[in-house]
Amino acid sequence: MTKRDPQLERVGDVLNHSLKRLDLTPRLDEYGVWPIWNDVVGTAIANNAQPEKIRNGTLFVKVTSPVWLQQLQFMKEMITEKLNQRLKNEVVKTIFFMVGRVDISANRNDEALDAQAQLGQSNDPPRPVDEEFLQAIDDPDMREAFKKLLRSFARRKPKA
Repeated sequence: MTKRDPQLERVGDVLNHSLKRLDLTPRLDEYGVWPIWNDVVGTAIANNAQPEKIRNGTLFVKVTSPVWLQQLQFMKEMITEKLNQRLKNEVVKTIFFMVGRVDISANRNDEALDAQAQLGQSNDPPRPVDEEFLQAIDDPDMREAFKKLLRSFARRKPKA
């Protein structure tokens, strides 16, 4: 039978004690946004907007263009609400959108390219809203809000 040294502690106990002392729970809750972002906002938005960082309840999200920034600005409260519902806690207090490089090369698809064309990121004249594109957005509230915004944008005349 081996004797245990009373001075020795298990590594798991030491780590557990250290983590409790550091109180990382709020930070870990904040970083719960990343794994659920694409599901919450849907494919079309996820292809054009990705969370960059979160500080003190403010989620900083990079978007691909000023058009997307403006569109998502109208949906900010709804996105915040849905993220907090999924996280089961008020983690995100506000969202700050900024134009920047969005790394979505892995999920980029034809739908995203269609969405960009619809939002004026091509030289072609605006097209009517593609219902198939809208069906790619899983959340019904988001889909309806996005549909209204796309219709509004489609009515605008291109700048000469």
